[in-house]
Amino acid sequence: MSSLRQMLAGAIALALALVPATALAEHINLIRIDGSVNPASSDFLQDAVAQSEEDGALALIIELDTPGGLLAATKDMVQAMLNARVPVVVFISPQGAWAASAGAFITMAAHVAAMAPGTSIGAASPISATGGGGERNEEAERQEVGAEKAEKFTAAFIEAIASARDRNVEWARKAVREADAVTADEALELGVIDLVVPNRAALLEAIEGREVTIEGEVVVLALAGAEIRVIEMSFTTQLFDFLSSPTVAFLLLMAGMLGLYTEFNQPGLLLPGIAGAVCLLLAGIAFQILPFSWVGLLVLLLGVGLMTAEIFVSAFGLLFALGLACMLLGGSLLFDMPEVSDLGISFWTVLVPVVAGFGAFAAIVIVAVGRTIMSAQTAGVSELIGMIGKASTVLSPDGKVFVRGEYWSASADEEIAADEPVEVTAVEGLRIRVRRPSAPH
Repeated sequence: MSSLRQMLAGAIALALALVPATALAEHINLIRIDGSVNPASSDFLQDAVAQSEEDGALALIIELDTPGGLLAATKDMVQAMLNARVPVVVFISPQGAWAASAGAFITMAAHVAAMAPGTSIGAASPISATGGGGERNEEAERQEVGAEKAEKFTAAFIEAIASARDRNVEWARKAVREADAVTADEALELGVIDLVVPNRAALLEAIEGREVTIEGEVVVLALAGAEIRVIEMSFTTQLFDFLSSPTVAFLLLMAGMLGLYTEFNQPGLLLPGIAGAVCLLLAGIAFQILPFSWVGLLVLLLGVGLMTAEIFVSAFGLLFALGLACMLLGGSLLFDMPEVSDLGISFWTVLVPVVAGFGAFAAIVIVAVGRTIMSAQTAGVSELIGMIGKASTVLSPDGKVFVRGEYWSASADEEIAADEPVEVTAVEGLRIRVRRPSAPH
């Protein structure tokens, strides 16, 4: 019996020796979501939940500061949190942060929700990308019905989350239907969150011993002394997160078109063309992430085409002005958000300055190219006609002449002595025809 115990003890000791010390250490995983809620940040959170379940983390803390984002991405994040087999704590921080729109859904889906002083939460109303106004017609009524459906669905979604986490369902409904937003202290008083704490250390101290329900079982949080491991976004996820902004995608598109526009007007520069192609490639990746509109893109390209046509058609600036208008309209329509979303391009702070800058550059190019087209030719063989040169040899009728710093084989209709002035009348391949100048030189 004693030998069996020794063998068992040895086997356990060997197994423990083979297990990495980092896997045995008690730890808490931590991620930071700072920016819009998009497919990249959604994948980041879902991967963090899965990693925390696999590596035996005591909890997953999500430090959150977001203006909102896409509903589809929010749904995936909330679903991962509601079904997590590890306690999930959302902490809206630092002071001045907010959990607007989609951030409210994520916060309320946590097992423990906390906010730092000076933060806010709410304003979860669905936002339509189509806008409103104008005469009422069938299309306007269809949009109105769609907006109403989106609001009802979103309200039901947040109510279900609040009910699952035993939070204030009434306020959750107001956050969607009335775009209600509250401060940290108000959220605590209304039962929207569980804690108001100034920093991460205070958060860990406050939730020590708190009971949460995981898959129907009560779990007591025992986090004292646990190591905090920060999970960082991979480079690819960071890139996709950066490209998931409509503003970034629009700027990349405009930079790409400007680079190619410059390269086409000045062939051989290479750098503008290469930079433009890279920007367009990144913009294409962004368009695969974001729901963009082909109509908006075509209107935008039409604007560039009209501005280019101004070079060759004398329209007194009309085509140029129409091009600018098309670019503004195309930029406004570029992203078609059928879902609830807070992502978009600011008209006054992004669209107008960028289009104005593009227009200023295009105007400079148009003026420069226009002057070149209208000016007399200063290079090439055709420029020789009418020039005055000097006969290097006797022309009887063939000989050599010196014109524009070059020696040419020439023919004349009459004999011309050497060193006499001659005037070029025609260019015939590699020969020219000359005559005595009509005016004395």
